[in-house]
This record gives sequence, C-alpha cells and structure tokens, in this order.
Amino acid sequence: MKIYGYIRVSSTDQNEDRQQMAVNAKGVPLQNVFMDKQSGKDFERPQYKRLVKRLRPGDLLYILSIDRLGRNYKEIQEQWRILTKIKNVDVCVIDMPLLDTRTAKDLMGTFIADLVLQILSFVAENERANIRQRQQQGIAAAKARGVRFGRPEKPLPEDFTQIVRKWEQKELDLQDVLEKCNISDATFYRRLRQLRVADCAKIKENPVKR
Repeated sequence: MKIYGYIRVSSTDQNEDRQQMAVNAKGVPLQNVFMDKQSGKDFERPQYKRLVKRLRPGDLLYILSIDRLGRNYKEIQEQWRILTKIKNVDVCVIDMPLLDTRTAKDLMGTFIADLVLQILSFVAENERANIRQRQQQGIAAAKARGVRFGRPEKPLPEDFTQIVRKWEQKELDLQDVLEKCNISDATFYRRLRQLRVADCAKIKENPVKR
C-alpha cells in the first residue's frame, strides 16, 4: 500500500501551505504529493490525472477537504466513485473524519459516509454558487459607483478633438490619425463615439439661444 496526497489551489498566487501541512502531518512522502494550481472551474488538472493513473487498489489518498475533488456536486460524487469503486483505493478527507473509507467498511459505515459525502458535496456546490453571486453583486455595485474594470484606457493626445476635426474634414486619413494617437482603429472609433456623445450632452446642457 502507498500513501498519496492531493492539493489544489484555485490560482497560481494562492498559498497552498495549509493543505501541504495537513498531508505532511499524515506522513505522506513528498514525492507522493500531487498539486494543481488552477481553478476548479476547469477540471482538466494534469497532476490530478497523473495521480489517478498511479493509484493502485489498496492505496490511501489524503485530501484536506471534499471540494478539492471537484467544482460541483455531480463532479465530486463522480470522482469519489472513480477513486473508491473503480480504482479501489481508500480516501481520507482530513477535515471530515466521517469521510474515511478505512473506517466505513461495514454497511452502516458505508451508509453514513455516503450520506455525509452527499451533504458536503451539496454544500460545496452551493457555496461556490453563493461566491459567484456575491462576486456578480459586488461588480454590479462597483460599476454603479463608477468603478471601471479591466486595463485602463490608453491616454489620448491632448489635441485629440482637433485631430478628429481634421479627419472629418479629410485633412488626415485614418492611418495618420491612428499613428498620431498610437491607438487601434477599434479604439479610435470607440473614443470617437464617446467624444460625440459628450458633445451632444454639452449641446443639451447649453442650448443655443435664439
């Protein structure tokens, strides 16, 4: 029997120390610890696939929490089935002692483990959905306050308005404008629309008196 550990962090800048310490405390050899640094949204995890291929019947796999196995209820259940039924390995979820297949060999133990697994899988998916909803709400609130996301727009030359006027009067062609402003044609047309909207707003605010 060999002992393995699996670690997943959601991005390359997230610290994996907590999971690493947990599997180390279980005596997992360093060479048997597999780690993926990418989002659970994409389950094409190369290290996890390598781990599953290496597992043999009777081996033991440690994970810190059940959500390391998948991104949603269905996926967690499927990976648990593959590990315990097809690969015939034992799985121990460190932060949930009831999910330890070594102690759930009888009918009652299996029933309790399956029940706990279903509950935790649902909780993991529900929490993911809640996080996504909170993120969307936060983004919407920030946009309402005028916060802009993405890369900042490239600054335009101070005489952009004059350049546009020359372009409109055909004194400059489009390529000359793009070179002077150091922008793409898509950016030019977008900023042109913004300029015209701003001009229309000024006219409405200050109508010409007759």
